[in-house]
Amino acid sequence: MSKPETFKFLGFIFICGKSRKGGFLLKRKSRGDRMRAKLKEIKEGLRKRMHEPPSRQGQWLGQVVQGWFNYHAVPTNIRVLSAFRFNVVDLWQRSFRRRSQKDVTTWERIESLAREWLPPPKILHPWPSDRFRVKHPRWEPYAGIPPVRI
Repeated sequence: MSKPETFKFLGFIFICGKSRKGGFLLKRKSRGDRMRAKLKEIKEGLRKRMHEPPSRQGQWLGQVVQGWFNYHAVPTNIRVLSAFRFNVVDLWQRSFRRRSQKDVTTWERIESLAREWLPPPKILHPWPSDRFRVKHPRWEPYAGIPPVRI
């Protein structure tokens, strides 16, 4: 029996893979074309906000990156999240360099701004098996509540 094909759905590529223990694992990865489209929107937004102070740019970029992470931060997708954040930081540095011919913005300066304003890449959504697991038995009327003694 062959493994199922890879398919695209809701902004993700679903890939059949193996877990660390060797079992079947359905991996989700953000689609590259969607990520490139979002990076293009960010580039245009930075072009409009080029001469704003770095704090306002950082506040706007932080909201955009956090919104993208809120949807795409699923298990098995941490590499794409890191790549997305790296590309956003690179676009931000390019916009700083386009402000002036004598710009001396170093990568260390951009990294400090990114640490201050952009969220770090981390998985925000649980595994599907954890999401649907029942934590407390629902068939007991007072499950988890200790009895009251008078």
